[in-house]
Amino acid sequence: MHVSLSCLTKPVLHGYFRSSCSWRVRIALALKGIEYDQAPVNLIKDGGQQLTDQFKALNPMQQVPAFTIDGITLSQSLAIILYIEETRPGPRLFPTDPHKRAQVRMISDLIVSGIQPLQNLYVLQKIGAEKVQWAQHFILRGFEALEPLLKQTAGKYCVGDEISVADICLVPQVYNAERFKVDISQFPTIKRLNETLLEVEAFKASHPSCQPDTPSDLRS
Repeated sequence: MHVSLSCLTKPVLHGYFRSSCSWRVRIALALKGIEYDQAPVNLIKDGGQQLTDQFKALNPMQQVPAFTIDGITLSQSLAIILYIEETRPGPRLFPTDPHKRAQVRMISDLIVSGIQPLQNLYVLQKIGAEKVQWAQHFILRGFEALEPLLKQTAGKYCVGDEISVADICLVPQVYNAERFKVDISQFPTIKRLNETLLEVEAFKASHPSCQPDTPSDLRS
């Protein structure tokens, strides 16, 4: 299904500059060439703006992102990305080959389900003083599984030579790993892919260092 863009109001992304889930959506929108407005939701300020009743009405899980498009509001980054893949033309975000599509889903799910939720802000706030060691443990555990998998699937990008949702998930997770001082050099395939993707304009433009809500001291 394709939706005519001429009669639609501009989509709005409710997100946070450093949220890996928000960054995934920004990358996908940039790759598709979709214009949108940003409505920053500061996860730290005022005890967390995602916890307000106003934002809870957009996303009952009180997490970012929430994305308003075509008269509906969607949450969960992969659900948002799948929607724009199914409704908007432009570079495809999933391969046409079923085998490669399955590999993209497997890599994406490993990151989105097996790594990122265990080191997101809400979980780390519950962990307390041991939060850095906790985050490092689960990132390392995930990357130890991801590295040999990517050795099998990667070409220029995570699966072959076309950018896919797997790449969209990988780069924000590497950014998180570096924030938590994980040594990426021990994962050469992950490191190579991340460096390659960070040279792609869609990944540069969507980077946390250059968003409207990025603090001035963190801007590139």
